[in-house]
Amino acid sequence: MEPRDLGPEETKSCCAAAYGRDAVALLLGESYHPGGLSLTRRLAGRLVLREDGHVLDIACGPGATARLLAVEHGVRVDGVDLGEHTLATARTETERAGLSDRVRFHRGDAERLPLPDAAYDALVCECALCTFPDKAAAAAEFARVLRPGGRVGITDVTVAEDGLPEELSGLAGWVACVADARPVADYSALLAEAGLVTVATERHDDALARMIDQIEARVRLLRMTAPERLAEAGVDADALTPYLEAARSAVADGRIGYALIVARKADV
Repeated sequence: MEPRDLGPEETKSCCAAAYGRDAVALLLGESYHPGGLSLTRRLAGRLVLREDGHVLDIACGPGATARLLAVEHGVRVDGVDLGEHTLATARTETERAGLSDRVRFHRGDAERLPLPDAAYDALVCECALCTFPDKAAAAAEFARVLRPGGRVGITDVTVAEDGLPEELSGLAGWVACVADARPVADYSALLAEAGLVTVATERHDDALARMIDQIEARVRLLRMTAPERLAEAGVDADALTPYLEAARSAVADGRIGYALIVARKADV
């Protein structure tokens, strides 16, 4: 059964578990989204963060973005993720970095955040909104936890108006977080319905292309030097290759891409 055949709650659990697997860290490295920490820094620059401000990282994964924001912007950060294994890694790495007093993690669902109203100055959500079954509920939660005037920074996979190419609609598509991706205008409309006005959008399709190249290069290297690591992580290099080729072609054709979106909650 593929994730798209599951119910909303099962889908979220399946995707959270997928991103907690060793295979994802093996193929993607420290940062799990296109553009890596370089694009995270650009996104953070768009959020007008102030020292000692309070930032929420939705679907925080192993916490690389949360730690970066705390170190480079002097903010306090709460990270939220559904994956218990992922959160355990995030807490361990944050303690090792000596940031546990500024960065905390919570297990929770983006569509029902376990956090108070109007508690955050800014919110980031990287390559995750497209995986949420109820995007409108998530957008409403983004607005609820932001203070008046707060900003939302999103980077995410985008698709053309006719949707995701059929060759990427299977399980690999979900794990690559593209199966329910939307056009940029649709993401902005979802945010607007929640009371969040888009103030900036940028295209970063090249970041998605580089990520595909990175995965292919890592697989090729591991096949030559440490095939047992691929086997232990459950990565079938031969099965993965057609999806990478299809994704590269779709990026080149403009059928899928990657975008940065900044939206703002009204002052009152």
